[in-house]
Amino acid sequence: MTNPAVQVTVTTEVGYCPFCRRSRTLRREERHLGGLVRTNIDCESCHRTLSSTMGVPQPKVEEAVAAEPEATPTEPEAAPEPAPKRKPAAKAAARKAAPRKTAAAKKTRA
Repeated sequence: MTNPAVQVTVTTEVGYCPFCRRSRTLRREERHLGGLVRTNIDCESCHRTLSSTMGVPQPKVEEAVAAEPEATPTEPEAAPEPAPKRKPAAKAAARKAAPRKTAAAKKTRA
């Protein structure tokens, strides 16, 4: 007999299943048990449980946005530094293709 006070929320999302080794539809089932939430994530293709956790419920997105006051930035964000310039690939390829000059090669030519 099931407990009528238990609330179950089921959602599906596309994610990676390590057992199937490809992206599949994952089923997320949250059972609200008083102050705790039990979360199971299962693959709908192979029916394996990928994750089973127990924890405090996360606040909903609407509640979190409403509770969070708007913050005004006091100083502007700094622009990211540009990445250092790399050498062209042609120079690197030419350097790899050229034979190394060694002392033994110089003696045979002379």
